[in-house]
Amino acid sequence: MSTLKEPVRYYKAVVEDPQKVNLFLQKARNGQLGLYDGEYPYVIPMAYVWHKGAFYFHGSDAGKKNRVVAQHPKACFTVDEEYGSTISAVPANLSVVYFSVVAYGKVEVVEDLDEATEALQALMDKFVPGYFDKPLAKEHVATYASSLQSKTCTFKLVPESMTAKESEGNLFNKYFGGRHRQNDTQKSKDQVHVPGLHS
Repeated sequence: MSTLKEPVRYYKAVVEDPQKVNLFLQKARNGQLGLYDGEYPYVIPMAYVWHKGAFYFHGSDAGKKNRVVAQHPKACFTVDEEYGSTISAVPANLSVVYFSVVAYGKVEVVEDLDEATEALQALMDKFVPGYFDKPLAKEHVATYASSLQSKTCTFKLVPESMTAKESEGNLFNKYFGGRHRQNDTQKSKDQVHVPGLHS
């Protein structure tokens, strides 16, 4: 996994293990595609699949995304998941448990029909595993048109650089509904009940 020219400031949270990053990207469901439309940043939520070292996503062949990518293919793709809040005696130290990835590269339209079919099959295997009894046919990918008469366009972003961060947090510091600092100060950490931990 390559790193950015500008290192991550909070180096303690950096994840260097590529296997851990790959597993996260395979399981996380949605990302944010950041583009530049010539006037403003243009950020779009995208369902994606991480497949063979690239982010694949799809959409209409006639939308704003296509026009922007054609003009400005350089992009940032981010994926993050938040797993809960953590508490602290100091308000400024409140935090969240998370894993995040930031990748930079160029978005390209997948022109090769075999690659596009494989990527769309990987997307279906991720989001609706086992639903279809037959693999996706190339003919369907080549000829399908939506109700608005637009065809499916498959996009690909191969990261030129990518970084990952993680905050695991402390299980005893995890916030749950009804937890209050006043009660925590009256108990030792060993006495704090975290749902699911002692049940």
